[in-house]
Amino acid sequence: MAHSLHIDHSKMGTVAVATQVGYSIGILAFVPLGDVIERRSLMVRLFAGVAISALLAALAPNLATLLAASIAIGLTAAVTHVVVPIAPDLADDEERGRAIGTVMTGLLLGVLLARSVSGWIASFFGWRSVFIFAALCNAVFVPLMLRKLSKLPPHSPLPYAQALRSLWTLTRTHPLLRESAIIGGLVFAAFSAFWTTLVFLLGSNHYHLGAGTAGSFGILGATGALIAPVAGRVADRRGSRAVVTLGLSLLAIGFCILWMLGYHILGLVLGVIVLDLGAQANQIANQTRIFGLEPGARGRINTIYMMIYFLGGSLGSLLSTMAWSRWGGVCALGLGLLGLAGLRHTTGALASRAVETA
Repeated sequence: MAHSLHIDHSKMGTVAVATQVGYSIGILAFVPLGDVIERRSLMVRLFAGVAISALLAALAPNLATLLAASIAIGLTAAVTHVVVPIAPDLADDEERGRAIGTVMTGLLLGVLLARSVSGWIASFFGWRSVFIFAALCNAVFVPLMLRKLSKLPPHSPLPYAQALRSLWTLTRTHPLLRESAIIGGLVFAAFSAFWTTLVFLLGSNHYHLGAGTAGSFGILGATGALIAPVAGRVADRRGSRAVVTLGLSLLAIGFCILWMLGYHILGLVLGVIVLDLGAQANQIANQTRIFGLEPGARGRINTIYMMIYFLGGSLGSLLSTMAWSRWGGVCALGLGLLGLAGLRHTTGALASRAVETA
């Protein structure tokens, strides 16, 4: 990409940053709209926006245009977080976890396999073809959704400004939302700490492998998507707290495997699989329980959760580089973050029992 745009390679990192900035703004700006306006039309417009933005990126003649297109891609790609809160609306309350698990399976598989697919497309046809392919895929959703999906009016329409102001009110009045968001943020921090430094490990003197191999490890993460529908069904039958406990346990086991066996390729593969299973089980459990709080505010609730979730991921990525270069203990960092998540999970469970017995 840098060669075709005639710029220094070091500047290409700003493209990924621009997309992430746009994505964060999109979550805050567009996801609450799911509680304000008719959701099918909102999703159609955002999918069309992704298609147009991706096409602009494919045609970008310079870095400035590519950065603008990348921000626009991030903004409109927040449509995924408009889609997820719709799942429990389409299912009975006793099947809410299963519905969320089904949607998250598709979302996770798309995220994890897209890296490999885009790599193959780029290797044969060039990087611009990846954005053209993405534009076509998203454009297909526009007529498909208009034809197959019924209109989805908001539960209780309210002004957009009021919806944004209510984010703080929802955070303040729902302890379970705060608990789930903190646990989710800490888990994603631990998860991001590993994936940020995996390329360092594979490129070290022990493995002598490159960043491309680290990307290929993302395929292993597809196994984590397999637990999504299972975790959803367990959450429906036994409650989401049981699935959070399972997820945190799997994550801790995964980090222990990586700590003890991470310098052997089979141990590294096993650790990655267990880590992904735990992370996805935790995500399904958290979203299942927060979407049961206020059906009319699911978009705003998801906004609060995902903002804290991605903030945790950014913190984990930052701390992981320090842990690798200064402290030498990424797995220890991950277990420490999981310990904090486990502590919050325990105090939440105790508070919940106290309320039930009062």
